[in-house]
Amino acid sequence: MRITPASELTNRYKALQQQMAAAQIDAAVIIQNADLFYFSGSIQQGVLYVPQEGEPVYLVRKDYGRARMESGLKDVAPLKSLRDVPDLVRDFGLPVAQRIGFELDVLPTTQFQRWQKLLPAGELVDVSPLIREVRAVKSDYEIGIMKDCALIMEKIHQQAKQVIAVGKTDIEVAAELECFARKEGHQGIMRFRAFNAELYFGHIFSGADAAVPAYLDAPLGGLGLNPSIGQGASYKRIEKDEPIIIDVMTAYDGYMVDQTRTMVVGSLDPQLERAYYDMLKIQEKLFEIAKPGAIWGEVYQQCYDLAVEMGYKDHFMGASGAQVSFIGHGVGLEIDEYPFIARGFKTQQLKENMTFAFEPKAVYPGLGVVGVENTYRVGSDGLKRLTYSAEDIVELY
Repeated sequence: MRITPASELTNRYKALQQQMAAAQIDAAVIIQNADLFYFSGSIQQGVLYVPQEGEPVYLVRKDYGRARMESGLKDVAPLKSLRDVPDLVRDFGLPVAQRIGFELDVLPTTQFQRWQKLLPAGELVDVSPLIREVRAVKSDYEIGIMKDCALIMEKIHQQAKQVIAVGKTDIEVAAELECFARKEGHQGIMRFRAFNAELYFGHIFSGADAAVPAYLDAPLGGLGLNPSIGQGASYKRIEKDEPIIIDVMTAYDGYMVDQTRTMVVGSLDPQLERAYYDMLKIQEKLFEIAKPGAIWGEVYQQCYDLAVEMGYKDHFMGASGAQVSFIGHGVGLEIDEYPFIARGFKTQQLKENMTFAFEPKAVYPGLGVVGVENTYRVGSDGLKRLTYSAEDIVELY
């Protein structure tokens, strides 16, 4: 079990405190699992109170003993009730703040209302954008874990070549690959920040099923097993000469990487093969322009314009009428972190050691999908690959 070093936690909460000082937020109350893990090293149920100055206090309802073992923070204490938070904060020599930041993008309304009653004199504001900005820039420690994820991802890629066969269902392939991944250390649980966003291991599709749209804010949805899931692999059987999409995430020690590869038993239709290699050209465009200081939305627009110029306006990042307005998304503890290579982000800049997945895909209803996806780190002079499986179309016989 990997325990987050205390020095890593210190760097994280101090980075948040700098952001809080600039935003005139006196303290932050952190509850959500991904944020709690990032700043405390544990997800045991409780409250992390981060003052603008000084050390944070982790107040734990369940399980205190485990939190004390897992967290490298100095101040960890048991918590019986939320009503005790103000007194416990004072016991650690911290003032109860007047302007308090909460994760308002994810905090349920009922919990927010409880905090309003608990802190009637306080002004409750949103600290989520500051947390997300801090988390977007990864440390060497975090990038090291993501490299470990990429090692497992390559093993999954190689295993896919062994298990794919004509006549197997998509769900059979997905189940076999998931079993393999879990044995290699995949943690199973993957986290989205967005409300109602869910994903199970990833998407594995063959043929026309890959082009079936779904509710998920993603270029691919798939038919899935039933309407209660509404996405993912189905009972469709793999046929010869149709594209097979292996779009999965590896999650290990809390962190994730995202990768897509295109395979086929036999050979692809020439139209789909051409589209695949055009998607690689869009990825090459990304390499030319995605450097520290680049505007997220401008990177998106240049790559999107290239796709349109090559004739994919009605097929790029979804079927016509179901297309998404992004090509890339941040990845780390959550699948939808900053940065977003997406329309509308006109001022946000790429920074060194941001990590994101970039996934140009061409969707053809009735035929299938081709595309590629890799996870990258922003280096001082441009992008560095984290995922590294070979990118040619994998032809199986």
